[in-house]
Amino acid sequence: MLKIQIVTADLRNQQHADAYLSLMSHYACDPMGGGEDISDFAKQNLIKTLLKRSDIFIVLIFNDGKPAALLTAIEGFSTFACKPLFNIHDVVVHKDFRGKGLTKHLFKKIEEIGKARDCCKITLEVLSGNEVACKAYKRLGFSDYQLDPEFGSALFWTKKI
Repeated sequence: MLKIQIVTADLRNQQHADAYLSLMSHYACDPMGGGEDISDFAKQNLIKTLLKRSDIFIVLIFNDGKPAALLTAIEGFSTFACKPLFNIHDVVVHKDFRGKGLTKHLFKKIEEIGKARDCCKITLEVLSGNEVACKAYKRLGFSDYQLDPEFGSALFWTKKI
């Protein structure tokens, strides 16, 4: 039986900061996270860089005090709705806790935060081959984005600079 605690992370809290870095490292090492640990630079600078930003929201789940899951959301802005939005950048469930419904708890909490901030929507990216995540997100009400089916679905593209 799980003994979960769901918190909005305060990265000034060492337990939260350590949990965040541990879960991010776990995620990065997973094939769906690229299969390679986050860099030493990221490990040394991520927390202090995140603390400088006011547009990052992190939800952590602990199970009996052990880091179990995290969600990182970045506030953006919808020009069409003239309201803020959240883009989910990271969703991590530690392999020891997968299949236990933690993702729904992460999303419930970030939706509460988004509603309190008057966000108009939540967006996310997911690898098309990550079938487990795709199914979970569909169950949570997410779908591909279309304005008109004739023009197809939106694509997430990237260019490194």
